[in-house]
Amino acid sequence: MASVIVIGSGLAGLTAAVRATDAGHRVTLVTKAALDESNTKYAQGGIAAALFPDDSVEAHVLDTLRAGAGLCDEDAVQVLCTEGPARVRDLIRFGVDFDRDESGISRGLEAAHSRSRVLHSGGDATGAAIQAALVATIRQRAAANSLHSTTGIQILEHTMLIELSMSSGRVVGVRLLGPDAQVQSIRADAVILATGGAGTLFRHTTNPSVATGDGVAAAWRAGASVADLEFYQFHPTALAVAGSPLVSEAVRGEGAVLRNRRGERFMLDIPGEELAARDVVARAIAREMAEQDGEPVLLDATGLGRDLLESRFPTITAACRAVGLDWALDPIPVAPAAHYWMGGVVTDAWGRTTLPGLFAVGEVARTGAHGANRLASNSLLEAAVFADRAVRALSVSFEAASFDVSSPVEHVGEVAPLTARPVSGATARTAAAAEKIGATSTPAFSREALQHVMWDSAGVHRSGAGLERAAATLTAWSTGDLTDRADVRQLENRNLLDLARLAVAAALARTESRGAHHRADFPHTRTDLAWSRSWTAHRPSSMRTAHTVAPHVPDTAAREAIAC
Repeated sequence: MASVIVIGSGLAGLTAAVRATDAGHRVTLVTKAALDESNTKYAQGGIAAALFPDDSVEAHVLDTLRAGAGLCDEDAVQVLCTEGPARVRDLIRFGVDFDRDESGISRGLEAAHSRSRVLHSGGDATGAAIQAALVATIRQRAAANSLHSTTGIQILEHTMLIELSMSSGRVVGVRLLGPDAQVQSIRADAVILATGGAGTLFRHTTNPSVATGDGVAAAWRAGASVADLEFYQFHPTALAVAGSPLVSEAVRGEGAVLRNRRGERFMLDIPGEELAARDVVARAIAREMAEQDGEPVLLDATGLGRDLLESRFPTITAACRAVGLDWALDPIPVAPAAHYWMGGVVTDAWGRTTLPGLFAVGEVARTGAHGANRLASNSLLEAAVFADRAVRALSVSFEAASFDVSSPVEHVGEVAPLTARPVSGATARTAAAAEKIGATSTPAFSREALQHVMWDSAGVHRSGAGLERAAATLTAWSTGDLTDRADVRQLENRNLLDLARLAVAAALARTESRGAHHRADFPHTRTDLAWSRSWTAHRPSSMRTAHTVAPHVPDTAAREAIAC
């Protein structure tokens, strides 16, 4: 039996917490907002798995590899697609009621899939259905174990991760900011990060406001390797109104088409048309918007009929009505928005990071399963599959099963101190620009200013010049010294600035276009082997920030359960 801290309450975190509790571990589940608030809750399209007679694991693997643009870890993809069906069946056992038709469980087709394999619930409320079922499950576990002091689960809501706690190079717990603004430290034999992505880096995002990259930032500051941070997926179709509500790819899977302001379809000359890979569609929309002075394009779903739209997509129908749109009668304005980070904390196929005692699962992790561009509806699947595997790995000796992060990823050197000078990958021109900006009229740091910089320079379309300007501005900024009196927003701002610098540095270092990363000055994908590898960053030992605690030897029972 071990003590396990799980940070995050989306599908990955809730699955890990349930599995660890059922395995007899003492679990503390920490979530920054309410237990039911996460990226998972807002997922619309569904969860992809090869569950049907006309489909196969091999076909799912091939689709995933094609979408990943040559950067996928094939072993991770194999794990994802092979174990995916069993994890979907687990969700059904946990109470997720997937939609059905006369043939059984119904399924949809989404971009870059060669088969209809995407399961959905509540039409376009799949994430909310999964979140509700797992929250109910975890509360049942908590209630059932409330009388046991040595097993079971403790839930800490409205509690934010500040830093990881380290001892002798190992993660041994966390520092947290509680709802009463008090800082507390909790020790554990293992920490599982499931904190999701960082869509709040960008001006337009489909993510909720809690998605500020807290886990990736804390892991990097503690010394964990991170990779693929240049690959942020922009969903092609967010409703072009305040809040950027998602308009699921499944709408195009049902037959909706994209039109410019003249009413012309502009995807007809692109292979796959409206169901091409997400990065392809997002760039096509961005180009069309540039040609019409930034005006959003139109998603025309009027041919699907009101009955289908309201029954299959009730969430989107409600979002349209809330802003006075009737998409059964008129095309609706859509534009790309930041949606999903393929990069994150480097892990192996069992969720283990480069720091002993630390696991990462879900969007916070870079498993390699998504490569440079995630296949639609593989994110929920990845969360379920690798959260399950991480808990199974708790009983395996970390030292005996350590993995070599030098393969298949390519190390490009340590990242320089972010508060002192541009990070690795920026050119001499960036340093000069940073000095010039610092000496003249640097705009004051604010979250909104950072989001504008990231959207304008590190968004759908990028260029070396724009990235260098962004790097210079980000280098000149500071969030100030944080004390134990820092509030949630201040801590989030620190995380966002750290991650913005890293993402821009990675985008500068990758002088090609691949998947979700597209540079106007390097528009082609490079074919030599070095460029089909991931680029990693790891903070120098002298610059690492983590809460250091005295060594602690776990009791015999804990050592037997989670050898270290």
